[in-house]
Amino acid sequence: MQSKKTLLQWLGLLGVMSFISYAVAVIFAPIAYPGYDWMRQAVSDLSALDAPSYLLWTQLSSLFAPAGIVSIMAVCIAIQGKLNNTLRLGVYMFAIMNWVSIVGFTAFPLSESGLDGRAFQDIAHLVVTAAVVISSLASFVLIMVGGYGKKRFVSLAIYATIALVLMLVGPLGLAFAPEEYFGLFQRFSNMIAANGFGMALGLYLFLGKFDGK
Repeated sequence: MQSKKTLLQWLGLLGVMSFISYAVAVIFAPIAYPGYDWMRQAVSDLSALDAPSYLLWTQLSSLFAPAGIVSIMAVCIAIQGKLNNTLRLGVYMFAIMNWVSIVGFTAFPLSESGLDGRAFQDIAHLVVTAAVVISSLASFVLIMVGGYGKKRFVSLAIYATIALVLMLVGPLGLAFAPEEYFGLFQRFSNMIAANGFGMALGLYLFLGKFDGK
């Protein structure tokens, strides 16, 4: 008979709340941005300092950062001394990516609606973006290697594989697809891949899948 869920497990649901908050902001913030083209423009255009949607974005995504970081840190606590070294390192790397993303994008939002790449703040935003992508890819690879080698976590490795493919679809799409599809492919990388995997880790914690060796 399964015991009652611990507080740590319940904190995993914050990963789901974080994803929902971000998704709602991505879907509804354009309402406050006349002329916004989600197929062509990046998500970060919605949160640029002078974007007409800045206030609505901030309100709708208010749970994204705090809920997400609490969830992933709860996962890090739950897996201490568990899993295997590679799988555990992958989860830790994913947590680092979350910190880099939250702190970096908060410190360096776009200075204008639409990235021009000239202002220091915009350049720093690009550097943070690169760091987030690289650390995300590293975490997915580590989780795949560690997960496929441990029967109990093959499903997590599969999720990481899907996230990795979606993460790569973004840059490949940006490189080969017409410019008017920039926003579409960018969403594969940040919304579906990175944030979706954070939700998956939170659900794993909530369901007690990290229990045991």
